[in-house]
Amino acid sequence: MPSAATLAAFALVALGMVLTPGPNMLYLISRSLSQGPKAGLVSLCGVACGFVVYMLAAAFGITAILFAVPIAYDALRFAGAAYLAWLAWNALKPGARPIFETRDLPIDGPRRLFFMGLITNLLNPKVAVLYLSLLPQFIEPAKDHVLAQSVVLGLVQIAISVSVNATIAISAGSVAVFLKERPFWAQVQRWLMGTVLAGLAARMALESRR
Repeated sequence: MPSAATLAAFALVALGMVLTPGPNMLYLISRSLSQGPKAGLVSLCGVACGFVVYMLAAAFGITAILFAVPIAYDALRFAGAAYLAWLAWNALKPGARPIFETRDLPIDGPRRLFFMGLITNLLNPKVAVLYLSLLPQFIEPAKDHVLAQSVVLGLVQIAISVSVNATIAISAGSVAVFLKERPFWAQVQRWLMGTVLAGLAARMALESRR
């Protein structure tokens, strides 16, 4: 099983990823603002199922890769570091997209809300990179039980993502108004998020293989 330090480090990465605007967040915010928090939460159930699909696929795939091709660990490590650095730049660059930039959506029923949440997540490149490039960096092959480690880390990521996104879906309207009226805090959020992601990218790139 992953150590407490490994779980804490991965939880920080997962938190930074979920707070970075992407297809899932923008869809859930747009849905909550256009159709209400309940619709956002139903959509989030679909998103959560998408995470489970990715987690299981990555867990079995990562187990096979790490045992069959040891050098793949370093390849995945550098790919993950590069992606975190890219996310940091997108948060810090001038004119970065506001976190609560939304789009108009049609009114849909619960079944379609769930399905759209699932599809949005399955087609989200950020989630694919998270599981295929970032998650392996927190697995310790020397401890064996790679599959179990992958599942535990995946469950941590899902719990963090669902908790944060549920909070956003419920409070999307009030938070959007708050940030619109107080651009300073929106800027603080962007810089804090970008700095954390940049630090994690540097740590991942410089860390030797365990």
